[in-house]
Amino acid sequence: MHFTFPAIGIIHSCFKEKFGIPRQPGLAPLARAQLELLAPYNDPAAMAGLEGCSHIWLQFVFHANSRETWKPTVKPPRLGGNKSLGVFATRSPIRPAPIGLSVVKLEKIELCYGKLLLHISGVDLLDGTPVLDIKPYVPYVDSVPDAVNTFAPAAPVFIPVSMGARLLGFCTDYRQKTNVDLAGLITQLLQQDPRPQYQTPSVERIYGMKLLDLDLRWRYEAAGEGYQIFVVDIVQSIPQATD
Repeated sequence: MHFTFPAIGIIHSCFKEKFGIPRQPGLAPLARAQLELLAPYNDPAAMAGLEGCSHIWLQFVFHANSRETWKPTVKPPRLGGNKSLGVFATRSPIRPAPIGLSVVKLEKIELCYGKLLLHISGVDLLDGTPVLDIKPYVPYVDSVPDAVNTFAPAAPVFIPVSMGARLLGFCTDYRQKTNVDLAGLITQLLQQDPRPQYQTPSVERIYGMKLLDLDLRWRYEAAGEGYQIFVVDIVQSIPQATD
């Protein structure tokens, strides 16, 4: 059986490429996006009552998959990339139907210049992601306190993140111009260690990702028995508009 579904909206996200996106929603509360509803689903009446929900479920398409064929087993990054699990025991984007499911915080609903926007946070969504459906998060049934997942029993262990005074000053200026807590966002993203877990970090290698209108660069430094991350540079990749 085959089904065809329309995209009801599109995501405008701070994440401009796949590398560096949190592996689960909610891990970086400062990661924000806007869901723009597309016609004919941009009727404000379709959102009546949703303002009473603090969180929503989004069903979306993994539109940037580089591989089109699915496999019965995958190697999740959480397990170091060297242990296989059945695809249906994971949240891998390489699936028979490349559909994702994320719960995000609903900050506000806004009608702006004729566009119906849902402002959301705690996202793990790539810019341009097509959204198939929105459903309200219902705490008394959607939260299962005694649920068990033996392969992912706890949140990831965070590693220290630091940057020099020059970059902290850049973050302060950026926040004054955009109201984005850039230093906090960078910390929330990098402390989860975005590199593949099977890859031993090289202290000589510079890693990078595109974030907002910026190019972010960092390196790993030895710290005790583990590592810490030091932000090397933040460069404006897309000039900001000026009045």
